[in-house]
Amino acid sequence: MPTADPIVLDLPDEAATLRLGEDLAQAVRPGDMVALHGDLGMGKSTLARSIIRAIADDEWLEVPSPTVTLVQSYALRIPIHHFDLYRLSEAEEMEELGLSEVLAEGVALVEWPERASDYFITAIHVKLFEQGEGRRVEIHAPEAARARIVHSLHVRAFLDASGYPGASRRYMLGDASIRAYETIRTEAGERLVLMDAPERRNEPAVRDGLPYSRIARLAQSVAAFVGVAKCLKAHGFAAPEIHAMDLDAGLLLIEHLGDGTFLLPDGSPSAERYAEAGRLLAAMHGQQWPRRMPVREGVEHMVPDYDRAAFEIEASLLLDWYVPFAKGRPASDEERAEFARLWAPLIERLLTCEQSLVLRDYHSPNIIWREDQEGFDRLGIIDVQDAAMGPAAYDVASLAMDARVDISEEIERVVVEAYCAARGSGFDRAAFEEAYAITAAHRNTKILGIFVRLAKRDGKPGYLKHLPRIQDYLRRAMNHPVLADLHAHYEKQGFLGDQA
Repeated sequence: MPTADPIVLDLPDEAATLRLGEDLAQAVRPGDMVALHGDLGMGKSTLARSIIRAIADDEWLEVPSPTVTLVQSYALRIPIHHFDLYRLSEAEEMEELGLSEVLAEGVALVEWPERASDYFITAIHVKLFEQGEGRRVEIHAPEAARARIVHSLHVRAFLDASGYPGASRRYMLGDASIRAYETIRTEAGERLVLMDAPERRNEPAVRDGLPYSRIARLAQSVAAFVGVAKCLKAHGFAAPEIHAMDLDAGLLLIEHLGDGTFLLPDGSPSAERYAEAGRLLAAMHGQQWPRRMPVREGVEHMVPDYDRAAFEIEASLLLDWYVPFAKGRPASDEERAEFARLWAPLIERLLTCEQSLVLRDYHSPNIIWREDQEGFDRLGIIDVQDAAMGPAAYDVASLAMDARVDISEEIERVVVEAYCAARGSGFDRAAFEEAYAITAAHRNTKILGIFVRLAKRDGKPGYLKHLPRIQDYLRRAMNHPVLADLHAHYEKQGFLGDQA
């Protein structure tokens, strides 16, 4: 049921109504009904049109009135179904319009919901009233939807307070974590990125009274992103400039580094770009990095250690998620004990090999190719908040065995050779090769579990298509002698998949 406490806003002109539409577009989720109330000419259609165009990311999208057809559907990122019930003869006709079916995966925007009010008791109700030359709006919504709308309106207030009133908002992406991103276009035409990552709270404890994110040393707030990004820039690398921040709300407004990818037009990886990214890592690993990174006056980010507990809990994701998926049963106590026994000496090697600042997800989705720049400025580095002090080889393995792209063994070796050559004389190649193999095995072990978790827990089945690639990477990593025992165990357990 909608709450009794409405959200009340003043809309002085049509531009304010259009901005409210953009804000609601960022807040709605599949299954939401948005009931639009108001007399003729109050702006219901204007608001609906703004919501639809914002979700379509097309400000010129034709959005005809569904007055005659009663419903108009749009196959968008979130499917939208625009109802106009003004000509509805009787409420029972709603069954014929398929309201329950569209809510299974989309959003319903409904003008004149009063014609069938019993169907919209649990809807988000947006009520428009005349107020001088403009409008007043009251929004009544169920608790969860209300919280989303309030947060979206806070984002709008953050943009206004940051000096960007009137900026447009468009969904960019939601990554595999709790973060979401928007593309912000200012009235001057500048593109920025909004990072929306509320501080982690109320996560379930999984071990020793701590949640997974703390044991794995993942960033707890956007302060980590600010500290690492500023430090990278100070050391000459192309991380985003921070334009504005609201640390309490988890909001950052940052530089848009561009749209260039590491892929060629046919979708294949560019060996040249991957090699350059390997050389950038060599430059990073040749520098000394501070443990304390300034965020703002009086606030610092302390870079955590990629420690034993983090390595152990990440590897155990394979047992927690992949094993039940592949075998149809939980991992046994005996399997867990053997797994821990085999990984213990390997993790010990990772704790004593060459250490540096490790970004932890240094691969194609998080590196922007900027053709118009020079040197390492061609490589825009994003998604840096989970950086830790750990094995230097880790990011090389993350890049050369890109979890999202099929990297051939040939391109993998190009990356490794580019990195090793750039490290120069005195570089211990044998020690690196060992650490590279172990980190590659560990990372891909972790990712097998993460991708199944995303599919089964988070409702993102598309991640399962990546499993054969990850298993291929695991087989490659296992060729190093240091992994002989682990290799035999993974073969026996079937973790390496079909090797045909």
